[in-house]
Amino acid sequence: MLLTITTTRNPATDLGYVLHKHPEKAQTVALSAGTAHVFYPEAGPERCTAALFAEIDPIGLVRGGGTSLTQYVNDRPYAGGSHLAVALRAAFTTALAGRCAARPELVDELFDLEVRVPSLSARGGAEVVHKLFEPLGWRVSATPIPLDPEFPQWGESRYVDLALTGTQRVADALRHLYVLLPALDGDKHYWVGQDEADKLLRAGDGWLAGHPERELIAHRYLERRRPVVNYALSRLAEADDVPAEAEALVTEVPDRPEPLAAQRHGSVLAVLRAAGARRVLDLGCGSGALLRVLEKERSFTEIVGVDVSAGALGIAEKRLGGYTRVTLRQSALTYADPALAGYDAAVLMEVVEHVDEERLPALEHAVFGVAAPRTVVVTTPNAEYNRLFDFLPMGHFRHADHRFEWTRAEFRAWADGVATRRGYDVRYLPIGPVDQESGPPTQLAVFTTSEEVAA
Repeated sequence: MLLTITTTRNPATDLGYVLHKHPEKAQTVALSAGTAHVFYPEAGPERCTAALFAEIDPIGLVRGGGTSLTQYVNDRPYAGGSHLAVALRAAFTTALAGRCAARPELVDELFDLEVRVPSLSARGGAEVVHKLFEPLGWRVSATPIPLDPEFPQWGESRYVDLALTGTQRVADALRHLYVLLPALDGDKHYWVGQDEADKLLRAGDGWLAGHPERELIAHRYLERRRPVVNYALSRLAEADDVPAEAEALVTEVPDRPEPLAAQRHGSVLAVLRAAGARRVLDLGCGSGALLRVLEKERSFTEIVGVDVSAGALGIAEKRLGGYTRVTLRQSALTYADPALAGYDAAVLMEVVEHVDEERLPALEHAVFGVAAPRTVVVTTPNAEYNRLFDFLPMGHFRHADHRFEWTRAEFRAWADGVATRRGYDVRYLPIGPVDQESGPPTQLAVFTTSEEVAA
């Protein structure tokens, strides 16, 4: 099985830093039933290709036990699916996690990428391949492979020659492949339980919850095991939008039993209304959950959604359906963007916890120093409340991509420091049911410029 990743971003050899694999070295990683090799067929400043070649031992499959797929001669060693996804994870563990110690600034950089999987098992054919990859911002070519070129009357096989092109973070591209290759295949070579659902949630964090085919992906990735699928979909629902009827909530501290996501939306909307904002930034907008709420508020004359992920912005664009008052912009929040200056308000809803703590000063400079809106709204999980979530194991964060989760005291210490350094006043509001000991599940800070307070 072969998978290649090519970039034309100059210098293209930066791909080696992000993948944590040196272009001048061929490297080998052991798999449970074979070996994965990483090498570079080409590596120059204008074009660089990393190749992942997985050798699966058919005898090793039988010795490994597992599912019935391993007990007879089959396509597992030759067609991209769960074995290729496991090889991808084994070979590019650091890149999948979004880490690059040598060049950390490259993690959030956008690369022009070409991905090729010459033999991919795709149950449902090319149509399903397009449905799963295109919402993430990929341009898709899925050429069906005939059962036998010598006998065209036999028709097409379920295999396709897949080619993807797009502008993505490398970590995002790898996560898309890690989830969607086995989902397209629809079979796993190992037992699927709740730990597999947790893998899906970690790899899909930031994009799967907003994917229009998330139910299909979950069902196929988890082999339609209903309890595990239901668990995954319930977690994804919490991370994504809320029903349309819940989006009308507009009190700062909602008192009706509503999904927590709905309460966040309502609280943010109420703060923006109270601030008299007209031009609003949604920083870290993801797939557009909050943008849909903001677009329905007619008092906002201009709305801009900003995110580093081209895939997430692609989903947001489709969900918004061409609304003229919403503009989408690709940018990393840790880099100063003068084009974002001069807006009335900015929202960072469940964003700061996805940023490495050592990068928070850069985010502070970009948002409060360069963009410097009159009002900034920040929401983040309250770590003290985590003990009350039945689904959350002790000591775990609410999402795999969270770099930290703050207590109320830690959040106030950070927010008070930002306000002091940047000339803002700050006040705090709870979101969700308040526990006497642990506080609310979500904490909200409203930063307002001192001039605005005086006015």
